[in-house]
Amino acid sequence: MRVPSLTLAAAGAALLAPAAPAAPATAVPPPQRPVARGEHAVTTADLGEHAVTAADLGEHAVTAADLLSRVGACKQLSLGRFRTDAGNSATVPVCGTRDAVFWKADLDIDCDGRPTARCNRRTDPVFAAATAFQQSDGRHLSAERLPYIVVPARSHRWNAWRFGVRGGSVAAVVYRGRVRYAVVGDTGPRDLIGEASYATARALGIRPDPRTGGVPSGVTYIVFRNSRVSSIEDHAAAVATGKRLARRFVAQH
Repeated sequence: MRVPSLTLAAAGAALLAPAAPAAPATAVPPPQRPVARGEHAVTTADLGEHAVTAADLGEHAVTAADLLSRVGACKQLSLGRFRTDAGNSATVPVCGTRDAVFWKADLDIDCDGRPTARCNRRTDPVFAAATAFQQSDGRHLSAERLPYIVVPARSHRWNAWRFGVRGGSVAAVVYRGRVRYAVVGDTGPRDLIGEASYATARALGIRPDPRTGGVPSGVTYIVFRNSRVSSIEDHAAAVATGKRLARRFVAQH
């Protein structure tokens, strides 16, 4: 079961300069696979303002297979391994290259941040009305609306900040043939890994219910080192930056 995320004060001050977005191109995305048990079909209405269009995918869109091939070998960066859930064995290392850090884990649903219809104290028994990082207007993030991922809080095991991973860093999240882009938006317990926002799960076709949703394995998280969007809530900027960095990451293989 997911445990509440930890809030870090004034983390936004550590953000780095924004990356320039790539010019958009057009292509038609490949057909979606059938929906498996434990998932729900994601519709345009579900995705709302964060729907990724064919134009978003770009002419040279990087595929899930491209990214998974790039992270096939692990050069371990963390001094130890992480648990995916409380009570589990620590089996997940944080790996990396010069340009990215990555790990392969489960996906637990983070519903923390501003209360919404689907993320609140009634829907989530461990709901917290705060996130470690805030929007440009000072408000906490909306897990229901913003695709973000959670990184472990700093510890002797691994300090994400030392590897260029901070609030607003851009990430590619891969699951069963899908690639979706998100930002680092919250921090979790020092010894746990494998958590993302309601909106991230929904975009990946994973059941986003904070009580019963998520998946036990098969999710790859790739965070591009020293990347950042200037406004953490600007998902379009995260997608544009993520596509550009993903192309560069794969090309360097």
